[in-house]
Amino acid sequence: MIDSHAKVPFPTNEPVLDFAPGSPERAELKQALDAMASEEVEIPVVVKGEQRRAGEKVPVVMPHDHGHVLGYVHQASAQDVSDAIAASQEAAPAWRAMPFAERAAIFLRAAELLAGRHRAQINAACMLGQSKTCYQSEIDAVCELVDFWRYNVAFAEEIYQEQPESAPGIWNRTDHRPLEGFVFAVTPFNFLSIALNIPTAPALMGNSVLWKPANTSALGAWYGYELLREAGLPDGVISFLPGEGPVQGDAALASEHLAGLHFTGSTKTFRTLYKGIAQNLEHYRSIPRVVGETGGKDFIVAHPSADAASLATAIVRGAFEYQGQKCSAASRAYIPKSLWPSVRDDVLARTAELRVGDVRDFGNFMGAVIDKRAFDKIDGYFKLAQETAKVLTKGAPDDSKGYFIPPTVVQVDDPAHRLMKEEIFGPMISVYVYDDAKFDEVLELTDTSTPYGLTGAIFARDRAAIVKAMEKLRFAAGNFYINDKPTGAVVGQQPFGGGRASGTNDKAGSASNLLRWLSPRSIKETLVPPRDHGYPFLAKE
Repeated sequence: MIDSHAKVPFPTNEPVLDFAPGSPERAELKQALDAMASEEVEIPVVVKGEQRRAGEKVPVVMPHDHGHVLGYVHQASAQDVSDAIAASQEAAPAWRAMPFAERAAIFLRAAELLAGRHRAQINAACMLGQSKTCYQSEIDAVCELVDFWRYNVAFAEEIYQEQPESAPGIWNRTDHRPLEGFVFAVTPFNFLSIALNIPTAPALMGNSVLWKPANTSALGAWYGYELLREAGLPDGVISFLPGEGPVQGDAALASEHLAGLHFTGSTKTFRTLYKGIAQNLEHYRSIPRVVGETGGKDFIVAHPSADAASLATAIVRGAFEYQGQKCSAASRAYIPKSLWPSVRDDVLARTAELRVGDVRDFGNFMGAVIDKRAFDKIDGYFKLAQETAKVLTKGAPDDSKGYFIPPTVVQVDDPAHRLMKEEIFGPMISVYVYDDAKFDEVLELTDTSTPYGLTGAIFARDRAAIVKAMEKLRFAAGNFYINDKPTGAVVGQQPFGGGRASGTNDKAGSASNLLRWLSPRSIKETLVPPRDHGYPFLAKE
């Protein structure tokens, strides 16, 4: 063993490539897209390094061309989960005994592989499987994931270095132990960076993990998992258990070895899993850690002093990038009457220019929503808007070839309208126009209209208005933006997460999240222990 304290590399955010015409990254990505679209991939279940392809499988399709099958993903059975739990317990002793520097090296290597020769492959998988434009995929599947792996290593080093004070003759230490058992990682379709960070953050801290990726992100998740194994991740540390439904969840929650849940997804599913853990609480060897990031009904509030052009830009980008399928996407806006005419005309003009279609056409601003279920849900809200509000934009949902929803701006007269309160998770923003003098009332509406507390933004040039909004909306958003859209958190700069119905606010991409996957042990060593039980005060006068 090397007897030294290794200093991890100082993390920096991965630069975002722009894929401009004629650039080498554009040519390489187009080549990867063509190659990946021409094949069908069999995505297995992986337990202890064994690829299993015996169970039920479901097709993986392009959302923007749902007749095009990219491959098939095998569904993990309850027996697969049981075997993965056994494998995790077998792998755990060696993994947690591995020096931190050696565990860190695996994820730092993964970051370099992703930033280098795997970049085009992962981008192509994210674009085809999740219908992201090249730029949205680059931000997510490459840059943010590279950032997670680099910054998590640096945050972990800071945690391990934190040690208590020691009195004379005593040496106090903190043993930053991993959890005793496995972490069940459940990941969403919409961000590949989140899908890979959720299992790897606990693993970095010495935990073994059962990872259930969403079927609709299985292609990118699979290539990401293969990258981790190439980087040196040992068998059994992270089991790959794709599927949809309660099969994997029920089997994982039934195990006495469940030590934690790391989740991103819907509020409903998170609450179901949380209740399941509570019902089994007496069965577990230790009380499981529960970390979850769920939904949002994210807001933009404009003060009469706001810059109209900046506000319009934030609405268009915040609401419509990646088809509004971001838990942080702008979904409701409160705009004063004095600004509304110019902002409305600007937003509608910009929205009319947005092209929607196959993401392999780099001229398209938007792709398709993820699947038929999402399409039908958003289409239902679109019909509700037509019947009960004022749809200001043109176009209608069309799923004949791909699951396409047009960018939609809706004006409502009632701030308590369902469109201002319920999470839609699609490219639709609802606007309530208020009297300029009622800014304080609008702040109250913003704070109380929904159960969520994820992201939000205030637009104003009046500093007093900004200060007032920051105070009034202190608990309305875990990520709060001033004169910017409420999306686009960067690892190492704006740790992400929200409270209320939006989750446990454990801030992915920060030391706060990593601390949740540790169970510290305090160690006191008396260097020269006393040999007499008596104390000075016992002596006679």
